[in-house]
Amino acid sequence: MPNPKRRHSKRRTATRRTHDHLVQPGRSECPNCHEPKLPHRVCPHCGTYKGREVIEVVEK
Repeated sequence: MPNPKRRHSKRRTATRRTHDHLVQPGRSECPNCHEPKLPHRVCPHCGTYKGREVIEVVEK
């Protein structure tokens, strides 16, 4: 296996890692209860998906 002959500089390493950060997932608004939810998922607040109730949500 070939090994690197020279050490990579801090700038080169940092330039490569500029995009290695956490990104907050995109949120959409639930059309039923207007709470933020992940797109293409059942709303965790009201339990609806595409206008129909999919799961029953227990009130706290």
